[in-house]
Amino acid sequence: MERDARIYIAGHRGLVGSALVRRLERAGYTNLITRGRDEVDLTHREAVNAFFAETRPDYVFLAAARVGGIQANNAQPVDFLRDNLLIQTHVIDAAAAHNVRKLLFLGSSCIYPKFAPQPMPEDCLLTGELEPTNEWYAIAKIAGIKLCQAYRRQAGFNAVSVMPTNLYGPGDNFDLETSHVLPALIRKFHEARRDGQDSVVLWGSGTPRREFLHVDDLADACVFVMEHYEDEMPLNIGVGEDISIRELAGLIAEVVGFEGELELDRTRPDGTPRKLLDVSRLHALGWQAHTGLRDGIAATYAWYREHGPVA
Repeated sequence: MERDARIYIAGHRGLVGSALVRRLERAGYTNLITRGRDEVDLTHREAVNAFFAETRPDYVFLAAARVGGIQANNAQPVDFLRDNLLIQTHVIDAAAAHNVRKLLFLGSSCIYPKFAPQPMPEDCLLTGELEPTNEWYAIAKIAGIKLCQAYRRQAGFNAVSVMPTNLYGPGDNFDLETSHVLPALIRKFHEARRDGQDSVVLWGSGTPRREFLHVDDLADACVFVMEHYEDEMPLNIGVGEDISIRELAGLIAEVVGFEGELELDRTRPDGTPRKLLDVSRLHALGWQAHTGLRDGIAATYAWYREHGPVA
């Protein structure tokens, strides 16, 4: 990408989008295009088309989405399915219609089957049933991948898809009703230490294993992929290592300085037993993550202490 190319970051205020803006600015890209939801509602086709006609971006990072954890997915299935289908369809359609040179679509590792082989290779997509607690979001993301593939085949539009693992970092959502497990645990342990609580409750059995990627590493990988990857098969982005939720909780408690007990609420759902991405294809291209989990958690906790529980 040329340093003066017009680059649109859809979802620039979110966790991923804000990291992309930081990464691109640090690399010297000078013509970044950003619009908030109050300026362009991506669920409205006419607004999206008018925006593309006005700004004429050369490249698009499609990071805009409705996201949330298990509780939010269970409570709002219509919103997660409908809004994500609308956002990604309108942006991809408009990008193709207005001759965008390349689009990168951000998917999610939840697209893979609940009992996929571990680590999960890209070609296990659509080979089994999805995890019920996030299937609405997963189905929308699968549709986005397929739309990118369809545009490549039918119209020659240069669209690629990446599948990041579980993300965390500065700008995360720490709302206990809608957040993912890592930021939720940071807030729980912080408040427990602050309030002098003796224990913190962890949902589920603590045995599921998850992989966690710092969002700044993801942003770096996305820029790398935009410049080096040309294929219709989605590309996994992760660290290639996982950790149990119980071990994660212990690590976060240590970073935060909470010395109380951890209680397991086994009446709460666990979700998928294990989610580890096979990142061998990405490694073969020449990219690897560089932020260690403990260092990343410490940096995220420092951001949280400065900014508070801003969703």
